[in-house]
Amino acid sequence: MNLNKVMIIGNVTRDPEVRTTPNGQNVTSLGIATNRRWTDKSGEKKEQVEYHNVVAWRKLADIIGQYVKKGSKIYIEGRLQTRSWDDQSGAKRYRTEIIAENMIMLDRPGAPGATTNRADDNSSSEGAQPAPEQKEPEINVEDIPF
Repeated sequence: MNLNKVMIIGNVTRDPEVRTTPNGQNVTSLGIATNRRWTDKSGEKKEQVEYHNVVAWRKLADIIGQYVKKGSKIYIEGRLQTRSWDDQSGAKRYRTEIIAENMIMLDRPGAPGATTNRADDNSSSEGAQPAPEQKEPEINVEDIPF
C-alpha cells in the first residue's frame, strides 16, 4: 500500500497567480510558508521556515484565486508531485509541488491576511465580558456555486 498525502497550515507568501491552460482548465499557483519552532539543548529558541509551492486546478483554483490573498492563513490538503524540464542552457531542472485537493481559509471573515489576538480585543474595557466564541461552519468546495 502507498500513500501520498500532505497537510499544511501556513501563511500565503504571494498573491495567487491564476492561469488558464490551452485546453481551458483553470490553474492557480501560490506559495505558503510554514514555521517550526523549538528549543535547542542550550535553551535557545530556534525557528525554521519552509516554503511550499502549491498548485490547484479547476474549481479549487477559481476559489483560491478569488478569496485567498498574500498573508492569508490557510490549510491545504493534497499530494506531492515533482515535475522536471530542461532550462534554456539544457540543464535538467526539478520542482516539487503540493497539488491541492482541499483548502480551508483560516482567517476570520472580513479580515483576509489579518490575524487578531482575542486577548487584546477587550483589553481597553475593564470588566467587560468577552463575546462567546461562535463556531463557523466549514465550507465544502463542492457547495460553492461557481
